[in-house]
Amino acid sequence: MHIKTNDTVVVLSGRDKGKQGKVMSVDPKGGKAIVEKVNVAKRHKKPRKEGEPGGIISQETPIYVSKLMRLCPKCGKPTKPAHSFSDDGAKFRVCKKCGAKIQ
Repeated sequence: MHIKTNDTVVVLSGRDKGKQGKVMSVDPKGGKAIVEKVNVAKRHKKPRKEGEPGGIISQETPIYVSKLMRLCPKCGKPTKPAHSFSDDGAKFRVCKKCGAKIQ
C-alpha cells in the first residue's frame, strides 16, 4: 500500500473530494483506511451501562485507499510515493514531483 498510518492525505473522489486529513489506521487486507474528519457518518448509540451516555455520535468510516493520495510535506502536492534505497540499503519513500524524502 502507498498509504501508511500518520500520513497526510487528500481525497481524490467522492462526497469528501478535496478534503485533507491524517490517516488514523489502515486495513491492507480490505484496501481501506480511516482518515481523520473524512467520510464521517452518524451513529445512534444506545447506553449499555448505567451512567454511560447514549445519543447520536459522529464517527469516521473506512474509505478505499484508491481514493486517497499522499501529500508531499515539502511541495504540498498530492503524489504517489516512489521507493528508493540509500547507500546502506535502507528503503525510503520519495516524492515523484519534487524528489524530497518522505518519512
